[in-house]
Amino acid sequence: MLKALVLDYGGVLTDPGEDNPAEPPLLTALRKARQHGLKTALLSNADGWWQPPGALTAVLDAAVISGEVGLVKPDTEIYLLTATKLNVKPEECVFVDDLAVNVRGAAKAGMVGVHHRSTRSTLEELEILLAIALRD
Repeated sequence: MLKALVLDYGGVLTDPGEDNPAEPPLLTALRKARQHGLKTALLSNADGWWQPPGALTAVLDAAVISGEVGLVKPDTEIYLLTATKLNVKPEECVFVDDLAVNVRGAAKAGMVGVHHRSTRSTLEELEILLAIALRD
């Protein structure tokens, strides 16, 4: 059973989508996932000085930033660290990234991987995997 949603920042969480919504669709998805009791995390290969925007930290249980932890995607250790910070097993996480190599790294670590190509297709896949509505 999936218990956590983990998203990449650039190219996924920042994707404005096709319909020009008030906020990025994957940010809405994070908020709805938390409302349904799922844990949420950001996993980014950003430098250590980078911090998630304030509005984002309010919907996150954890943020794992490569520059802070000394690991980078697609190294399996960074996915395992993220699961540990969420206090869940890797196989209880679904990870979304726009780079296939990072999705493969997550899968190698035991996570369910979703390759982000569009907000619509990603949200459709996540709604099936998580069995909850993630859109307004």
